[in-house]
Amino acid sequence: MKHFFTLLSHEIRMLLVSAGTYLAAMFFFAFMGFIFTSILESYSKAPQEVSPAQFFFQFFWFPVLFMVPMLTMKCLAEERRLGTIETLLTTPVTTTEVVLGKYTAAYLLYLTLWGATAAFFFILKRFSGDVRFLDPGPLIGGYLFIAVSGLLFIALGVFASSLSRNQAVAAILCASMIFALMFGLSWLGGSSALNREVLQPVRVAVDYAQVFTHRDDFARGIVDTRQLLFYLSGTVLALIFSILGVEAKLLHS
Repeated sequence: MKHFFTLLSHEIRMLLVSAGTYLAAMFFFAFMGFIFTSILESYSKAPQEVSPAQFFFQFFWFPVLFMVPMLTMKCLAEERRLGTIETLLTTPVTTTEVVLGKYTAAYLLYLTLWGATAAFFFILKRFSGDVRFLDPGPLIGGYLFIAVSGLLFIALGVFASSLSRNQAVAAILCASMIFALMFGLSWLGGSSALNREVLQPVRVAVDYAQVFTHRDDFARGIVDTRQLLFYLSGTVLALIFSILGVEAKLLHS
């Protein structure tokens, strides 16, 4: 892994000069600013039962669905389309270093964009003096959930990018996988199809993987190690499949 940090710095530079990065950031901040404005409007009209931070993170799924594909769709698909990944791997670097370098760069940018939204709460607290906007429990829990779940979401994006030479196809695959993880499992968890006794192990597994339940638990300050294991193990598997996918494509090229 001695070339990892060299590859990482290169990937960060490439993301910073990519138009897609700034487009994703623009849409992200526009949407989150709209959500935050809606929170202010709601709190100005009447007292609310949940803290502003809990309300803020309820809509995390929407920016994730468009931001993650835009951050990851080029990372391997573009390299394969241009044929530069074959050239890169003739140098003294491994497929693992290449995949991890691209993954880490995208993840750090993902964290940076989300971390910047914390300024909304601090600015409002500074000018309003309302301590509710800096309720530490939901804020810390919400951002911790964003960081932990982002590990898996970005890994899925890298995996999708390893499956295609076309950026648009990679983006659609990524968005589809994240949508299935969030809403597909949520629908399956509420379905009566799994109520049969023989399907109880499946029911337990589906309940274990409910992303929206994880979000609510983190926002309430509940950090379950089983949930952490879900995201970490899913991330590792997605990255392993990404590495194997790149190597398989190279063997058949």
